[in-house]
Amino acid sequence: MNYIENIQDYITLEIEILKKVDVNSLNEALNLLNETRLKKGHIYICGNGGSAATASHFQNDFNKGVSEHIEIPFRFQCLNDNVATLMAIANDIGYEDVFRFQLRGNLEPNDILIAISGSGNSVNIINAVKYAKEQGNKVIGLTGYSGGRLKELSNVSLHVPVQSMQITEDIHMIFDHLMMSIFYKSLAGIEHLK
Repeated sequence: MNYIENIQDYITLEIEILKKVDVNSLNEALNLLNETRLKKGHIYICGNGGSAATASHFQNDFNKGVSEHIEIPFRFQCLNDNVATLMAIANDIGYEDVFRFQLRGNLEPNDILIAISGSGNSVNIINAVKYAKEQGNKVIGLTGYSGGRLKELSNVSLHVPVQSMQITEDIHMIFDHLMMSIFYKSLAGIEHLK
């Protein structure tokens, strides 16, 4: 089989969508993340499926990657990384509350939530977002497709306007690495990633 045309189509679409990304929203997200860091607030992050892996990757890149080189570290906490806690909440309370329940009693005024959902409509993500907003905390939402409820509820919306979960998740990871790279340069004075 010759997949060259399919490969080129995928790459072309990815480039087209990247050009549509709202750089003003990315700038807002960078500023909110840095403000939260300086206030020593926690940055809670969560997602399902591939977005759970993206959330874990964000935590790693900010807690170790960037924070290794700066005096005041980022304080990311990934809500989908503790399997025992997730399973207990899902089993005893319900999967729709696996993220909201972990925020309950832990969110403080300077904390924020990063919520990742390709469709923007994952019930457990929306429940966590609604809870955070009820407590007065800000939300950065990463979405694709139409953006769904998450786009509407987010204080800062990092939306990928495409009808493809694969391209959406690709660009969500680009958001992570883009922000990490900018913070390396602006906060740590490091020109290039290792």
